[in-house]
Amino acid sequence: MERIVPRPRLRAVVAALAALLTVGLTFAQNLPFPLEEGEGEFATREVVSGLEMPWEIAWGPDDRLWVTEREAGRVIRVDPQDGTITEALVIDDVLVGPQHEGLLGMALHPELLQGTGNDFVYLVYTYDDDPGEAVMRRARLVRYTYDEATEQLGEPQVLLEGVPAGDDHNGGRLAIGPDMKLYYTIGELGGNQFANFRNPIEAQRLPTADEVAAEDWSAYVGKVLRVNLDGSIPDDNPEIDGVRSHVYTYGHRNPQGLAFGPDGTLYQAEHGPKSDDEVNVLQPGGNYGWPHIAGYQDDMAYVYANWSEAPEGVEYSDFVIPEGVPVQAESEWEVTDHVEPIQTFFTVPDDYEFENTPCGDIGFICWPTIAPSNLAYYDADAIPGWQGSLLVVSLKHGRVYQLQLSDDGRSVDGDPVYYFESVNRYRDLAFSPDGTTVYVITDSRNFTAADEGGLTDELANPGAILEFTYQGDGADGGTEGDTQGD
Repeated sequence: MERIVPRPRLRAVVAALAALLTVGLTFAQNLPFPLEEGEGEFATREVVSGLEMPWEIAWGPDDRLWVTEREAGRVIRVDPQDGTITEALVIDDVLVGPQHEGLLGMALHPELLQGTGNDFVYLVYTYDDDPGEAVMRRARLVRYTYDEATEQLGEPQVLLEGVPAGDDHNGGRLAIGPDMKLYYTIGELGGNQFANFRNPIEAQRLPTADEVAAEDWSAYVGKVLRVNLDGSIPDDNPEIDGVRSHVYTYGHRNPQGLAFGPDGTLYQAEHGPKSDDEVNVLQPGGNYGWPHIAGYQDDMAYVYANWSEAPEGVEYSDFVIPEGVPVQAESEWEVTDHVEPIQTFFTVPDDYEFENTPCGDIGFICWPTIAPSNLAYYDADAIPGWQGSLLVVSLKHGRVYQLQLSDDGRSVDGDPVYYFESVNRYRDLAFSPDGTTVYVITDSRNFTAADEGGLTDELANPGAILEFTYQGDGADGGTEGDTQGD
């Protein structure tokens, strides 16, 4: 069986090969993409378990793992040696929902505990802006000060509030760049699908000058923001459609991955609809296409059905677009500023069968996506073959995918390989300072791919920090792995 290489220059080959594949009823046959499993000996250990939906993990300058717990609304510091937990903060007004609401992203100031006075930690969380009435979901970006003596976070300073939020696709990743600016991802809030199918997608709507002057951030849906560390708008942010705001890039669906390379290149990962999860290089002012394009602008396995304009009485469907729902092919969207991804998971032919899977009503587990929740740049030389790679965590398959980058870091060389496969939902990852160890946090619950195919909600390590320490040579190659769906 030929291996599919989903990159722009090979899309025609991909389509031709994939069209020849027979789509069957088993999970492997339903998504016949053989991937390689990376080689190398790793010692595996569960550092701690029982966390309440951990969302972000970072190695701190105190040699502790700093973690946000989405549902508990707290920041903890974990000793990687013995799993001892020290609670640094609990935020009382966090609004928690079933999947995308709560305490989300965290960024540690690069000078934290370096004696410069910049002992700051940046957090973003959802809150109810109208307590006592109907829930009005919003997000708040706050800077906290860390007191080394008490080991507590305090002195909150609100940098942005009233940021749009919803019950789905809030994004919520933070990263501080080498330019000392704070980058913050915001999803399109799940518009145009499921219970929100009558909510329009506004990822293409840009803020007006009047909105910016009034500090009305409602147009920040489906964007990546670039923010001064005091919350203000950087003077060198891109002017998009004649307006300078916090918006750095736009046209995003649910961007949950954000990472910088050593040269300042900003990488981003976002969830696709039924196919075409994306890994992108972010460019100032770039338009990344959603909802008009998923992945490449190739008319493959995606059309934009605008359910928000469906006639009254129409019910949402993942598979059938009724008459009266406006439909637009990717090629019909005429733009000149669309930025294509450097990798998709996965581009499939236009006649791909999404409905006939062994996952039943929870079909998304069997669709050709991995649900990338974050990514990180690996710049150490401790693990052979990893230097200059992106490592991407998957919610759907309990895998960490390695993408080897080109010398200039602007494209992917070769095919993804995967590591650390388990029946879990991987939410985020961090590296030890010497690069020998990878720490992965897992969701506390929800569905993932089962060993035997199909899906399961019985996770092997719910709410855990898993440690994978490199032990031996051979990680620079791969052997043929299984064809379980991704």
